[in-house]
Amino acid sequence: MNRRIIIVLLVAITIVAGIFLAYQQFTTPQRTITLNGAGATFPFPLIDKWVSEYSKIKPNIIINYQSIGSGGGIRQHMEKTVYFAASDAPLALEQASKAPDTLHVPFTIGGVVIIYNLPGITKGLNFSGEVIVDIFIGRITRWNDPRLQELNAGVNLPNENIIVVHRSDGSGTTFVFTDYLSEVSVEWKTKVGKGTVVNWPIGLGGKGNEGVAGLVSQTPYSIGYVEFTYAKKNNIPWGYVKNAAGEFVEPSLESFRAAAAAAAVNLPKGDAVWADVSIIRNVVHNKQAIGAYPITSFSYFLVYKDLKVLPDMDEEMARGLVEFLWWTIHEGQNYSAELDYVPLPSNVVTHNEETLKMVVFDGKQLLKG
Repeated sequence: MNRRIIIVLLVAITIVAGIFLAYQQFTTPQRTITLNGAGATFPFPLIDKWVSEYSKIKPNIIINYQSIGSGGGIRQHMEKTVYFAASDAPLALEQASKAPDTLHVPFTIGGVVIIYNLPGITKGLNFSGEVIVDIFIGRITRWNDPRLQELNAGVNLPNENIIVVHRSDGSGTTFVFTDYLSEVSVEWKTKVGKGTVVNWPIGLGGKGNEGVAGLVSQTPYSIGYVEFTYAKKNNIPWGYVKNAAGEFVEPSLESFRAAAAAAAVNLPKGDAVWADVSIIRNVVHNKQAIGAYPITSFSYFLVYKDLKVLPDMDEEMARGLVEFLWWTIHEGQNYSAELDYVPLPSNVVTHNEETLKMVVFDGKQLLKG
């Protein structure tokens, strides 16, 4: 066999081998990665949508999210039994001390609404912060109380006892609601306070936004609080809340956006202390916040700065997680408005980009550029 034929054969073998290796690489199934998260019910409809849409892009990434309440999510984050958590409340100082190097990533903005079940009366009852406090503290006990009637001239309010419904589980929705009540009432702040769990003066407990929505729907003359999407989805009447500008504002995408814009919250670095971050605090007393719905809040992803601290986590899984979180603050925001959540302002997206670039596995950066 002459030299030219040998060379041709070697070249042909090399090409065939290259094609085979490329084909093998192309056809080798990607590793399936399962990422478990848990926490807030407040943003669950949005997270559920993200999980569904992301699976179309990355079918080998399976994301399981349990809607167990912010309190449960924070607990599992501290115990390192989930890879990420979602919470409507930033970590309190004591919680942060038990979960050092936690990053906060605000991923959406929504509102907590007052819902009620009054036969024959649809949405649109007016409430002030002071009246809401007095209902949930047990001072206003009947629907035709003069203070409620004064806010709702022309509405025939029934002479019936008010049945208060609140969350029974650790809840970011409760944190947002009691943060608001604490801002409008010194009495509430000192006697009850704010938190994912509080000692309610009165009322029935329901688990999750679903539980509160269900109890109010089934119980005539009841009142409660849920994330806006749950009220809308379950067709439960919701109230208008008086803001500092003197307007009775209907909860909506536009009024949540107005609140976020009026708050102009200066966010700390992703790995700094977030305990005092609050849209509510910056809006409740702002008389220039025209059109702003006052019970408005961020929801946060909680994730460890170095993901190697999590049991069973490896570098490929860590990269899969941070890529999913990156997608949620970019392409994922396109699904926010249809579910009545406010897409993140551009400055918050930029802030989150810097935070997610902090995430490492065993000191190795996972996102670059």
